[in-house]
Amino acid sequence: MAQTDLNMLLALDAEGWHALLAAGDDEALAALRLASRHGVPRAQAILAQRLLAGDGVMADPGEAGHWFRLAANNDDVDAMNMLGRCHENGWGMAVDVQMAVYWYRLAAQRGLDWGMYNLANLMMNGSGMPTDRPGALQLYRQAAALRHAKAINIVGRFHEEGWEMEADAEQAFALYKQAAEGGDFRGCFNYGRLLAERGLAEQACAVLRRIPVASTPAFLSNVRGWLAAHAVASLRALASEPAFAGAGA
Repeated sequence: MAQTDLNMLLALDAEGWHALLAAGDDEALAALRLASRHGVPRAQAILAQRLLAGDGVMADPGEAGHWFRLAANNDDVDAMNMLGRCHENGWGMAVDVQMAVYWYRLAAQRGLDWGMYNLANLMMNGSGMPTDRPGALQLYRQAAALRHAKAINIVGRFHEEGWEMEADAEQAFALYKQAAEGGDFRGCFNYGRLLAERGLAEQACAVLRRIPVASTPAFLSNVRGWLAAHAVASLRALASEPAFAGAGA
């Protein structure tokens, strides 16, 4: 690639990389690798994500971890969070929850909603640190203020269960609605569940039908069991719809 082309790659911002890679061709991937080798953190983070997911390349979690680490050490906040995910889940490296805490904390301190959310999850579970539910709630609220749908759903759970506060069913309902509208499949379930409890079965069904689009297989299987045992016929019928019927099969 010509030196002028390399200079262009070195100057690209995140939006520019998105536009360049939209074509999905070999030349775009080669440009991504070239920029990564020349130390461009955003390119390194994008390449790592593609290697982790097998997006346009053969999946290679080990190489993904290498590029996430380089990008994180060069202050790419998304890479910090993803390096935390790799450490937490053992993607391309040994599981090391304390290192996950370290990278999530850095990402959270830089203002990344995903870093806040992931660190809060470890705080809730006491993984890699002492259990700290009030601290977790503070982080979930910070992420929720940035419109992070999963964090909004969990703040709703705090309100519903009365964790660290007085239980408030109306606030929980409002937050679950926001989480569902933001695309969180757990938020869809909680919002649909409360709609059904309020006798709004038709609205509940409409919301619950969104779950299979983004749900994990395990969660979808649990939802199918919940639907199949529901007292309301229209909700029971959802369990037999194609999107739900294959769950757990």
